[in-house]
Amino acid sequence: MARIAGVDLPNKKRIEYALTYVYGIGLKSSRDILKAVNVSLDKRSNELSESEISSINKEIQARYMVEGDLRKKVTMDIKALMDLGSYRGLRHRRGLPCRGQTTKNNARTRKGKRKTVGSKA
Repeated sequence: MARIAGVDLPNKKRIEYALTYVYGIGLKSSRDILKAVNVSLDKRSNELSESEISSINKEIQARYMVEGDLRKKVTMDIKALMDLGSYRGLRHRRGLPCRGQTTKNNARTRKGKRKTVGSKA
């Protein structure tokens, strides 16, 4: 089992799709990484040699912010918005959608379980 950037990649998937299991790497950046280190896109992740795994790891560390560092940056950016008191920060603080979605009928994912108001239960 290949371990890249602290994530165990699934064994039987093609390496271009297996790399997307790392937080911060999508399909495009996965293909760019593999092209930079001259690894075939058709290879399965269990077919990689140790040298290929280490070269992929080096490429990711050199050019990409992934996993813990990226998660920390995202949370710090959101916290900065909340501290500023910007509109987006207020929406984050209240647990509402931040990107202009309507909240009258939908937005249950962000708002959470429905809170019943009134005497009907």
